[in-house]
Amino acid sequence: MSGLGRTLITLGLIIAAIGIVISLAPRIPWLGRLPGDIYIKKENFSFYFPLGTCILISLILSFLLWLFRR
Repeated sequence: MSGLGRTLITLGLIIAAIGIVISLAPRIPWLGRLPGDIYIKKENFSFYFPLGTCILISLILSFLLWLFRR
């Protein structure tokens, strides 16, 4: 049972961390405007894909998971 409890606590902490990041994200002005983010705007069409932001978040999460697994 302690494995299940530890898993639930870990999931709760991850969900809380995601909530904090989502609530603080609008206060970080450069997030979503990194080099590599794709933004195409035409007359009645706009396309935005935050490729650079996705890569940065992936690197940060990979590093954090690597730290916790050690």
